[in-house]
Amino acid sequence: MLFDIPDHSELYQALVNRDDRFDGQVFVCVATTGVFCRLTCPARKPKAENCTFQATAGACLAAGFRPCKRCHPLQTAAGADPLVSGLLARLDAQPDFRWTEQHLTALGYDLSTVRRAFKRALGMTFLEMARIQRLRRGFETLAGGGQVIAAQHDAGFDSASAFRDAFARLLGCAPNDLRRDGLLLADWVQTPLGDMVAVSSARQLHLLEFVERKALSRELDRLRNQAKGSLGIGPAAPTEQIRQELDAFFAGRDAVFRTPLAPGGSAFRQSVWDELRRIPAGETRTYAQIAERIGRPTATRAVAQANGANQIAIVIPCHRVLGADGSLTGYGGGLWRKQRLLEIECSYQTKKGKRPHDPG
Repeated sequence: MLFDIPDHSELYQALVNRDDRFDGQVFVCVATTGVFCRLTCPARKPKAENCTFQATAGACLAAGFRPCKRCHPLQTAAGADPLVSGLLARLDAQPDFRWTEQHLTALGYDLSTVRRAFKRALGMTFLEMARIQRLRRGFETLAGGGQVIAAQHDAGFDSASAFRDAFARLLGCAPNDLRRDGLLLADWVQTPLGDMVAVSSARQLHLLEFVERKALSRELDRLRNQAKGSLGIGPAAPTEQIRQELDAFFAGRDAVFRTPLAPGGSAFRQSVWDELRRIPAGETRTYAQIAERIGRPTATRAVAQANGANQIAIVIPCHRVLGADGSLTGYGGGLWRKQRLLEIECSYQTKKGKRPHDPG
C-alpha cells in the first residue's frame, strides 16, 4: 500500500493558515531561502511555486535544506527523545566537526540505539546527516570555482587526504583530478528526495544519480573513460535545465522532462529505456510487460538488467517498473524513494482529471 500525503495545494494552504494538523508530520522546503520549516512557522510565507513538502525532516536535510531558526523543525521531528535532541544540539554547535562512530562511543552512546533513534525520528542516521552536509559544502565550493584547499576547509576536513578519500568515495576520483575545462561536468543537484549528482556535456545530460547509490563511482569512472579523462566539475546548460524540470516535477507542476539525454548503452538497453519513458507518470509496468512491448517477450531478465543499469534516474523512470506480483522491486536509489516517487506521480493522474503528456 502506498501512503499518500495531501497534495501540494492542500499543504500550501495549511502553511498559509498555519494549520497544526500536519505539525511534525509534514515539512515545507523553500527553494529561495534553502530553509525548511514546520507548517506552523510564523515566518513570512513563500510563494507556492517555491515550496516542496516532505514527510520527514531527514528528507529535507538530505535534499540540502537547513532547519529554520524560527520554528526549529528538528526539535519537532526529534520529539521527546533526548538522545536525538542532544546530538542535534552538538551538530548545530559543531557543524564542521567530522563525526565518527568512535566519537559517539566516547560520548557514551550505543551505536545501534543512535542509529535506530535517528532513523525513526529523521529518516536518516546521525552520521549520514553530518557527512552529507559537509561534503555538499566542499562540492559546491569546487563547482563555484574555489580551490581544493578551500573546499576542504568548507567541508570541515582538517586532513587533505581524508577529504580526498571522502570525495573519491563519492565521485570515484580525487578533487585534483577534476578538470576545469572538462568535456563532461559534474554538479550537485538538490531534490526533495535527496541530493543527486548530475553529469552533463555542453548539450546533453549523461548521468543523474542519488549520491548514495553504490554504483555511482563506477558509473563516473565509465564516463571519465569515455571522455578520455576529461571530467570536470561545475555548471552546464543541461544540468541547469534538469534542475528546473525536477523542481517543477516535485512541485506537482509538470511530469515531462525535456532535457536532451545521452544515456549510452547497447541498442537493446536503449530500447528498454525508451519504453520506460513511454510509461505515463502515475502508471506502472512489469518487466514482462516491458519485454513484450519491445518485441522481446522472452527477455524479461535482460530487461531487468537494463532497468538496473539506467544511470539517469527519475527522467528515465525505472522506478515505474514493479515485480510480477505488483511488489516494489530493487531500486538503486532505495525502495523508500521508489515508493515516494510513485506516490508523487499518483497526483498527476488525478489532478484536474487529466493525465500528463506522454514524453515518448
